[in-house]
Amino acid sequence: MKKYVFFVFLFLITGFAQAQNRPYDWMLKTLYKNSVPFIKVTELKELTLAKNKPLILDTREATEYNISHIPGARYVGYNYFQLSDIQDIPKNWAIIVYCSVGYRSERIGEKLKAAGYKDVKNLYGGIFEWANMSYPMQDKNANSTQTVHGYSREWGVWVNGNVVYP
Repeated sequence: MKKYVFFVFLFLITGFAQAQNRPYDWMLKTLYKNSVPFIKVTELKELTLAKNKPLILDTREATEYNISHIPGARYVGYNYFQLSDIQDIPKNWAIIVYCSVGYRSERIGEKLKAAGYKDVKNLYGGIFEWANMSYPMQDKNANSTQTVHGYSREWGVWVNGNVVYP
């Protein structure tokens, strides 16, 4: 039943694409709980050039991270995320979390905030939005790439460009 509802939802989003100003934004608004403040990809891009860079945490799974990630991002995962994995991060350090679209990273952001981290933001639109802006990405070997792990065929439709699937 859940799968059927998801496909109806996806159909409605894509079916009304012409009528919507930006279907991706509309879809994101249905996913987010707004429990973690957002940062736009344009803002994060500027911060990556600043002297005091924020810590960027990739909350996707290793297979996704290995295909591409934001340069300098630290892998923390989602399914097996443990606060002990980030105990070296000061609680007042600026932290940006991201995943494919921002849903999983919002959950990790909630955990960070509950653990006392003060400056946690969720990347609005995730790495899909980052890739759609043609910002730099790298693979597990630090080579430049334009390929994104699409999470699944249903979610990969939100990426403009090279997408691989599990």
